[in-house]
Amino acid sequence: MKKLLVLAAAMLLLFSVAACAGKPAAELPTLTMGTNAEFPPYEYHENEAIVGIDAEIAAAIADKLGMKLEIQDMAFDSIITAVETGKIDMGMAGMTVTEDRLKSINFSDSYATGVQVIIVKNDSPITSVDDLFDVGGYTIGVQTATTGDLYATWDIEDEGLGTVQRYNKGADAVAALSAGKIDCVIIDNEPAKAFVAASDSLKILDTEYAVEDYAICVAKGNEELLGKINDALAALRADGTIQKVIDKYIGD
Repeated sequence: MKKLLVLAAAMLLLFSVAACAGKPAAELPTLTMGTNAEFPPYEYHENEAIVGIDAEIAAAIADKLGMKLEIQDMAFDSIITAVETGKIDMGMAGMTVTEDRLKSINFSDSYATGVQVIIVKNDSPITSVDDLFDVGGYTIGVQTATTGDLYATWDIEDEGLGTVQRYNKGADAVAALSAGKIDCVIIDNEPAKAFVAASDSLKILDTEYAVEDYAICVAKGNEELLGKINDALAALRADGTIQKVIDKYIGD
C-alpha cells in the first residue's frame, strides 16, 4: 500500500510540474496590437504575416507578459481611436509622442528613435530643409496623421509657406512625387530608404527634418497594462533583445 501511495504521489507531482511548465498558446490571454503595416522596416507585410521591428518587439513584450500577440492592421489615423475605445490593447506603429496625442492616450517609455527626412526627385530645386521655408510655395506629400503630417502642417501649411497633400499610405505619397504631382515627401528615414532604393529618380536630402522617439500608446486609465509594458521594455532593453531586433532590420 505504501508503494502505491508513493507512486501516486510521484505521478501527481509529475502532472503538477507539467501543468506549471506553461499553458498552450491557445489558452494564453491575448495582447492585441494595432498597427499600420505600410511602414517598413517597423511594420510591413511578408506574405500573410505582418513583420518588422514593432511586430518583433511586441511579440517579445507579449512573451514577457505571458500572453499571445494578435496584430490588427488598420489605417494609421484609426489606431488612437481603437485604443481609446478598447478595440485594441495598444498601438505600435512607429508612433511619436506629441502633446496632441497625449490628450487622448498615454505612451510607454521610448523603444526606438526615428528621423523624419525629405524625399525629392533627383532634379528637384529643393536641396535642403531650409528651401521649404526660405523659398516656400511647395506641395508636400505626407501620410495622414503621421508626425510628418503634423510637422508639415504646423511648420509650413499653417504658416502659409506651402501646401500639404495627405495620403493614406506613404507609398501613395511617394508615387505622387514620382508622377510629378507634388514636390517632396516628408517621412521616416527607414521607409524612405526603402522607397528610394526602389526608384532611380528619387533621393533623400542630407539634412534631417526632425528627430523623434517612438513609443507604444495605451488607453488612459489602463495604468496596469502601461506599467507592465514599461517593465517588459526595460527587461528587453537590459537583455539586448530590443537592440538585436533593431540591428536585424536596420543595422548601423
